[in-house]
Amino acid sequence: MSQAKTKSPIQKSADVKKRDSNLELYRIITMILIVAHHYVVNSGLTDPLGPIYQTPLSFPSIFLLLFGAWGKTGINCFVLITGYFMCKSNITAKKFVKLLFEVEFYKIIFYVIFLISGHATFSAKSLLKAVLPFTSVATGFVGCYLLFFLCIPFLNILVRNMNEKQHIRLSLLVSFIYVLFGTLPFVSVSMNYVSWFIVLYFFGSYIRLYPKKLFDKTALWGLMTLVSLIISAASVVGCAWLGTKLGRNMAYFFVTDSNTFLAVATGICSFMFFKNLKVRYSGFINTVAASTFGVLLIHANSEYMRQWLWKDLLNNVGMYSSSYLILHAVGSVLAIFAICTLIDFIRIKLIEKPFFILWDKAWNKISLWYQKTENKLCTKLNIDS
Repeated sequence: MSQAKTKSPIQKSADVKKRDSNLELYRIITMILIVAHHYVVNSGLTDPLGPIYQTPLSFPSIFLLLFGAWGKTGINCFVLITGYFMCKSNITAKKFVKLLFEVEFYKIIFYVIFLISGHATFSAKSLLKAVLPFTSVATGFVGCYLLFFLCIPFLNILVRNMNEKQHIRLSLLVSFIYVLFGTLPFVSVSMNYVSWFIVLYFFGSYIRLYPKKLFDKTALWGLMTLVSLIISAASVVGCAWLGTKLGRNMAYFFVTDSNTFLAVATGICSFMFFKNLKVRYSGFINTVAASTFGVLLIHANSEYMRQWLWKDLLNNVGMYSSSYLILHAVGSVLAIFAICTLIDFIRIKLIEKPFFILWDKAWNKISLWYQKTENKLCTKLNIDS
């Protein structure tokens, strides 16, 4: 009988890195949907005086409403991926600093660019917004994601020490609070994205920690994704029609935020489908996926960026009545995604990698100093390490 060959540590490391690209492809699609959402909602198209609000049932309006309906669902998809992977991983200082460094780099660089070009005016308030990684804990994705990221080590202690029944009960409880109440029209849920991302983390971590045969049925989840997409699209058209009767702009009523039932259902079903989808390792897909967060940081950088990109440069409102509207919308979103990906790829190669070479050299000293300082403080305060 022939003996199985033992893989070297280097070979094992390569196998770990070359994971299938199914969820990386999902990450790319998710970010494209978020860009499409911003094409519609950040351009003035849905403003009270905008063309969609004025004629919500015209063909251009219906197309744009459906085209941009998936941004909040995309947020759910993005965070579910985080919960799925990070519940069995460890948050290191380097991971967080890499995330923070990327956020700060784009905030500061584009603030300076907009100042020099005259698209922004200098003030103490605008400077603080450009320097601070977050200025509020509300529904801004980037700042809340950073704070949520810091919670992951503690969330892992919780999910790893609960049994499955407790995990299910907790998931049902937070679903009742956030999803049910967040969907009912007569109940108000005031939340911030930090708490909502924690809820999604419970969902994503359960899928990873407690695999089931049901979770692996690709065809079923593909069908469920299609059904949820159709129902969500129907809700957009139906609510657009109802809004004309009530005199309200309510097309996105059932997908207006990430905790509405349809946004959650579509996010979970599509995540389960892509989790099972057989997509072999692709260096191209994985490289592009590594820059999806950068795409968000660039194209949704600030109010200055939104004004310049969607209103001044692309003139989305002006294209509303054009026969090239569909081409403009699809082309703009894909071009923005491609250009932002290229920019972030260059940043990773020329700035991030050299920076973290220096970081790796200095981190041992920093870590040793931090541990000594923490131990001294714990000793003085009589706190167990």
